[in-house]
Amino acid sequence: MVLLLLALAVAGPWITPYDPAEADLERRLLPPSLAHWLGTDHLGRDLFSRILAGTRASLGSVVLILVGVLTVAITVGSIAGYAGGVVDAVLMRICDAFMTVPTLVLALFMIGVLGTGLANVIIAVILSHWAWYARLVRGLTLSLKNRDYVAAAVIAGGSRFAILRRHILPGVLGQLAVLASLDLGHWMLHVSGLSFLGLGVAPPMPEWGIMINDARPFVWTSPMLIILPGAAIFVAVMAFNLLGDALRDRLDPVLAERVH
Repeated sequence: MVLLLLALAVAGPWITPYDPAEADLERRLLPPSLAHWLGTDHLGRDLFSRILAGTRASLGSVVLILVGVLTVAITVGSIAGYAGGVVDAVLMRICDAFMTVPTLVLALFMIGVLGTGLANVIIAVILSHWAWYARLVRGLTLSLKNRDYVAAAVIAGGSRFAILRRHILPGVLGQLAVLASLDLGHWMLHVSGLSFLGLGVAPPMPEWGIMINDARPFVWTSPMLIILPGAAIFVAVMAFNLLGDALRDRLDPVLAERVH
């Protein structure tokens, strides 16, 4: 399911039968037909084309958030855990400051500071979630840096950067992959919810959250305008959650031992 969604996100602009932003009021609110498989919206835009095109915006945002969160968290958490002392104390107090505020509230505050737009929504979600991952990376780094093979690398004269890259980060990435995959659906809901509030993608660019917002006046007369993009969000979030569960079953050694 995830691979299919990624393929649609990549190939969307080439397989959409109509321009997803092209309005034609003569075709507004048409029912499903051979010409328009899912019908048209209130501006006469092909709904199937808009949902396909919205896949790129929604999944692309989640991928960028994933890269940003893990980059900041791995950098801050590994430095704090390996350096210790004052560096660790300062970085963890910064993490504590970010973690005291609920993520959605913090994201809304960041958007208020940065301004609206999809790029700022992505930055806001990264800034509201990195601290939790940095804490995890720090804890894993603390547990790994005292292992015998790390001590042997230190005695052999390895630099701090080389030891982090070769001996500590590989043990951290597996658990980060599980946690991040479980949060992908959560981040997608953040992006769609902020776009629904008018803070993310600007019309006429198609995105599932803003499509639901645009369709609110027609909830009783044309409910499919809300149901279809909502179903797309549901399928994507479910796919990411299933992926996270599968990775946890595969990569969690304690759970794997219980299963076997």
